[in-house]
Amino acid sequence: MTKLVSLTIDGKQVTVPEGTLFVDAAKRVGIDIPVFCYHPKMEPVGMCRMCLVDVGRPMIDRATGQPVMDENGAPKIQFGAKLDTACTTPVSEGMVVIGASDKVKAARKDIVEFILTSHPLDCPVCDKGGECPLQNLTMAYGPGETRFLYDDKLHLAKQVPLGELIYLDRERCIQCGRCVRFQDEIVDDPVIGFFNRGRSLEIVTHSDPGFDSVFSGNTTDICPVGALTTADFRFGARPWELKSTSSICSQCPVGCNITFNVRREAASGGKTVIKRVMPRQNETVNEIWICDKGRFGYHYTESDDRLTTPLIRKNGELTPASWDEALGLVASRFSAAGEGLLTLGSGRLSNEDLFNLRQLTEGVKGKAALYTHMAGGDLTAQVGVAPGTDFGEMGKGTAILVAASDLYEEAPIWFLRIKQAAERGATLIVANARPTKLEAYASHVIRYRYGAEAETIAAMTVDRGPTTVAGHPSSVADASKAFAEAENAVILFGSDGLGLEGSQALSAACANLLVATRHVGRANNGLVGVWSRANDQGAWDMGLRPLTVDRRPELQSAKAIYVVAADPFGDDPGLLATFNLQPATFLVVQDLFLTETARRADVVLPAQAFTEREGAYTSGERRVQRFYPAAPARPDTWPDFAITAQIAQKMGSILEGRVPAAVFTQIAATVAAYAGLSYRKLAETNDQWPSVGSGVRRKGLYFSGTAYENKQGVGIHLPLSPTPLPPVNMQSFHLQGEGLLAVPVTCLYDRGQTVYPSALLHQRIGEVWVALHPADAERLGVVANSRVSLTLGGAEFDATARLDESVPQGVALIPRSMGIPINGPEAVEIRAGERVVL
Repeated sequence: MTKLVSLTIDGKQVTVPEGTLFVDAAKRVGIDIPVFCYHPKMEPVGMCRMCLVDVGRPMIDRATGQPVMDENGAPKIQFGAKLDTACTTPVSEGMVVIGASDKVKAARKDIVEFILTSHPLDCPVCDKGGECPLQNLTMAYGPGETRFLYDDKLHLAKQVPLGELIYLDRERCIQCGRCVRFQDEIVDDPVIGFFNRGRSLEIVTHSDPGFDSVFSGNTTDICPVGALTTADFRFGARPWELKSTSSICSQCPVGCNITFNVRREAASGGKTVIKRVMPRQNETVNEIWICDKGRFGYHYTESDDRLTTPLIRKNGELTPASWDEALGLVASRFSAAGEGLLTLGSGRLSNEDLFNLRQLTEGVKGKAALYTHMAGGDLTAQVGVAPGTDFGEMGKGTAILVAASDLYEEAPIWFLRIKQAAERGATLIVANARPTKLEAYASHVIRYRYGAEAETIAAMTVDRGPTTVAGHPSSVADASKAFAEAENAVILFGSDGLGLEGSQALSAACANLLVATRHVGRANNGLVGVWSRANDQGAWDMGLRPLTVDRRPELQSAKAIYVVAADPFGDDPGLLATFNLQPATFLVVQDLFLTETARRADVVLPAQAFTEREGAYTSGERRVQRFYPAAPARPDTWPDFAITAQIAQKMGSILEGRVPAAVFTQIAATVAAYAGLSYRKLAETNDQWPSVGSGVRRKGLYFSGTAYENKQGVGIHLPLSPTPLPPVNMQSFHLQGEGLLAVPVTCLYDRGQTVYPSALLHQRIGEVWVALHPADAERLGVVANSRVSLTLGGAEFDATARLDESVPQGVALIPRSMGIPINGPEAVEIRAGERVVL
């Protein structure tokens, strides 16, 4: 048990754990000690001196070691000659802290005056105005006028691009170091830092390209002034003009809690538009951080290329039609197809959408399938992490195994939280065929060759000594022993280099390892899938299952295909040839954009973006969370669940299509794991630390930054539903001769339709590439940054060659969703092309 100590702060009795800093102890009882450099998520540095307080300590008799008592029998308190910084001084028993004396007020007044000596007087045009800690603390503690001459102010550059996403105003910077320390301490990626000294001190970027971090946007949240701003919000609006709406990030399976800031503006033709994305506190999910993809990737929802009216193919051309005409045609053809109806839905959809899709399809005895390249969602429902799981609590005594996943690219916030767990003492085991960023924090690294993923994890189950995995010497003894002996253990499995079949084998091996080592059924133990979409886990829970590895037979046998939030023909042009052989197949596409699949459809139905409606997602940790509408829907578009319900109604069935809460009530009544849940329960919150400020006054701005307080739901963690586990189907890939094995990998920024419309991210997305080992490149006559031709799956593609010694020999890494369709490992032929001069 942590020892508790009692002290007095401004006349209030406070009892807190030993070692707590003054500033935190005061905050916990509602006393605000002003700070600039201090942040509760980072180590204190005492740079700004704004938090000065007067500290008295009990006088101790040196002879007895006991407190000296006064005439009233109370300990005598002795105050120091100087003030102490509340952010660096830990509490001790009997202390008396005074933060409102004349001495303290005078010191804080002097600090604010010094900070303002070279700070520009541009509050009326500063992006931070209205939510600026410096502005607020100056009003509360600063002088009414300055003694320094205006001509003595130091004038510096005001629009310095640290990167394409973040701008620096050097005049506004007060050198608190929060941004530098965030990148150094929290992210451990010090791509920005201090340069020069004294009044010439400034923030610079050390990376090329500038500020090359996927967490760069968080520095704008914790900056206590308007020195750091995002490129898409800079000079875009004033904070008091904005309305806020709670939501969930839809870019990856973490389920980060976010807030959309919106306003109605003349610049957008009188429309209400999203101005920025801010983190919303959920300490068990994303704390107060989000990645740059989640912050800047929402722009696709506002794209001018969005579908806004139903389309029907007439005389070979897609032409606008009314909803009644389009839905009537779809309903008649679906009814005629009967059990020949094949529905494909993806994890971009909400639970309500997926539930209605399955109900509609199974109502005519058709097949509802999940469009994905990754399996294992059934196993995470059985041996997943149990309620109460929190990466933030993991440390010594916990083992974390990350298998076939590059978390930095696939789920950056999980990367951040697992890195921090390792720094707290957790045993981190990374198993992958290639190096990843997370390995720098791993206690054990297991390197296998592509194709031996399940075999490697299975070896950890049966062996406790050195073993040979798939023909490659790889000592897994220490890793196996550490995992088995850990008090708690979690496995995160991904699809790095894998397709559907390989990920199914890997997930089964991971599940069996957890069962064999008895790390299931309790908090901070279990299996987590690193899915490619936000709600893939929800799709599994709603009963959708992937098609077979070769989708062609199922597509060929279907009489009608209903594709929702997926683009199979765009992802795999080979499927298009199969579809073209079946001219009688009726194709309906329901999406945001006119995708490659939609261009071949008989009917296209325009859906609403998640920013325009409400619903619920289930994260990779199986936490159900609710999102809310932020912006008005595009005219003549409907939510997916409502479109499906209207089709069902015209087919003679009744599905809820008006209120998503009612659909969720049906989910709770039908899906066992969701029993007892409701929108009201999903909206419940709890007290969280650190305190963040939101609302009109936002009192916590100076303390934690501009992250929003969570007032609309932290979500509900689903219980497990254990059933017998399937046997592990070992899968291994072998290529004969000198051929190359192409394996798919995931990049954070890709050319998918929920990322590429955000023009701000184009520099980070780059062009289509393939990565080779230098030895393979030399054998093929390929040089770095040259154009190469690829033959993959019978189709030809062009790409830029990247040479990387970390790529295993005999392997070509091809990123998913970048223009080269690849669903799993397969043979590839690469030919040298023209050299690109950079």
